[in-house]
Amino acid sequence: MANQKSAVKRHQQSLVARARNRANKTRVKNVVKAVREAISRNDREAAVEAFKTAMSVLDRAASKRILHKRNAARRISRLNLLINSSLETASKA
Repeated sequence: MANQKSAVKRHQQSLVARARNRANKTRVKNVVKAVREAISRNDREAAVEAFKTAMSVLDRAASKRILHKRNAARRISRLNLLINSSLETASKA
């Protein structure tokens, strides 16, 4: 454990930040999972709504540097491709 007062404070701050970052990363995982589940159910409206939420959450995580901005952009792009390809196959069937 740290001995200086400033080091103790910095340790406490890092614990709070870690908890906040873990909560945000969990939220990211959950919204991405919601989009994938809606796609697997072939529920177009739910998938689009979940994607809008996921896009917002991913962008917010990137702006707070919880995720790298390119990582967030890649995830958004892949979800968008997944939605578009599933909607195409659903409209052809």
